[in-house]
Amino acid sequence: VQLQASGGGLVQAGGSLRLSCAAPGRTVSNNGMGWFRQAPGKEREIVASISWRGGTTYYADSIKGRFTISIDNVKNTVYLQMNSLKPEDTAVYYCAQFRSPVAATALERVHYWGKGTLVTVSS
Repeated sequence: VQLQASGGGLVQAGGSLRLSCAAPGRTVSNNGMGWFRQAPGKEREIVASISWRGGTTYYADSIKGRFTISIDNVKNTVYLQMNSLKPEDTAVYYCAQFRSPVAATALERVHYWGKGTLVTVSS
């Protein structure tokens, strides 16, 4: 399975970006999906996750109220809408497919990783 993430870039503080993660040729149904990020010198951390039906979501405290995760099972794509971006959001963002249908949060629950997409927020 190849997860293709896109949508990263350079944005000023307060701006918005939307990340997309597609799984061409494979349904994202029946598996929870998530976004993680890794800033320079830091460990990879969960940002948000969503159950396969989209009914359950999880958000890290640092991004609550600013980011929204959504899933489109018809397009086999998961999105991360990021608003009110801050310099501390700068990181490489990775999409992930979990081993189960739930909105997992742990790295160990990831079955497949997408290639990262860099998000840079300037002050």
